[in-house]
Amino acid sequence: MKLLDLWLSRSIPMCLLLQSLVLMALCFPSASMCPKGCICQRDLHLHGLNITCSQSRLKEIPPSLPFDTVLLRLDHNQIGAVPDQVFSKLRILRELNLSYNAMETLGEGAFSGIEATLQVLDLSHNRITSVHKDAFARLSAHIIVDNNPWHCDCALQQAIGGMAHNHEAAARVLCRSSELLQQEGRPFLAVDADLCNLTRRTTDYAMLVTMFGWFAMVISYVVYYVRQNQEDARRHLEYLKSLPSKHKKSDDCDDISTVV
Repeated sequence: MKLLDLWLSRSIPMCLLLQSLVLMALCFPSASMCPKGCICQRDLHLHGLNITCSQSRLKEIPPSLPFDTVLLRLDHNQIGAVPDQVFSKLRILRELNLSYNAMETLGEGAFSGIEATLQVLDLSHNRITSVHKDAFARLSAHIIVDNNPWHCDCALQQAIGGMAHNHEAAARVLCRSSELLQQEGRPFLAVDADLCNLTRRTTDYAMLVTMFGWFAMVISYVVYYVRQNQEDARRHLEYLKSLPSKHKKSDDCDDISTVV
């Protein structure tokens, strides 16, 4: 009995210690998993990680983010780009905050892989002027795009068209510049023109002007060539006229024979 009591007296604290270590491992991820300069906390309700990298002076999105990230805050940094498929392995990501950064464009695959799970995407207060026409096409998240210097063109019109479920976000897009000068400073949804057809018409006009220019050059060359040949032919004809003719020579011979 003494051996059993001794074993129990030692095993129970060890079990409690082991249980505490397991709970700590579940609640607090290891430092190697958490990106440098970020704070990582386990969300027991969502069964994933909340990663906060706000105001960390980041210039790019941290590589090798934990696969079980559910909330990622990258706001108030100096991130200048979102590479294609950079979030593709974050299969349970629900909220992504990229506000107050220095991004200027968004590619087609910027949010590839998180379309099905993402619920909130904050892109406000950046320097975004243009996006790929399919950048938001497969997203069902609530998108915040306020305070960006948007250039309203065909690609943006197509991208906004793919945000039919985000009418509120689309209504907040203001044209800092536009293909149509009269639309500058106005809400994008106030643009009633088809900017894609406008672009095509502009391209058609440019092609027409180019073709007309080439045609004019060809015509000018042909006219110059014909005139130059005419001038050469005239000079040659004048030269031939200046030569003594055979008829004149025969008359001179007849006169000489008569005299003799």
